[in-house]
Amino acid sequence: MLAVLAVLIFFMFRNSRKRQAEARELQSKVQVGAKVMTNFGVFGTILSIDEEANEVLLETTPGTVLAVHRQTVARVVDPVADESTDEASAPVEGEPEFGERVSDAADEAPTTDETPDNKKSDD
Repeated sequence: MLAVLAVLIFFMFRNSRKRQAEARELQSKVQVGAKVMTNFGVFGTILSIDEEANEVLLETTPGTVLAVHRQTVARVVDPVADESTDEASAPVEGEPEFGERVSDAADEAPTTDETPDNKKSDD
């Protein structure tokens, strides 16, 4: 029983240290000019940071400035190169396009069972 309790306490301390390290890393990335996301989902650019009042001025859109507590900054948003848009917009061969019914695509596809024996005759 004591061994299980000791392991549990070990993992609790390990997780708390891990969270503290992540918080320190985030606070080091929070600088003027950084693009960030807040806890409530607002994206913006940091205009200024007041260390004493723990206040951050965040510009969400041109001309709109929000004053938020420094701890509401959840993460720093890194710009990501969007290379997958060209591949995603091209339809896959054999797959129906967006909005196209599967039965419509199957009706338009040529069939290989049409032989002279299978066709109706006018006799």
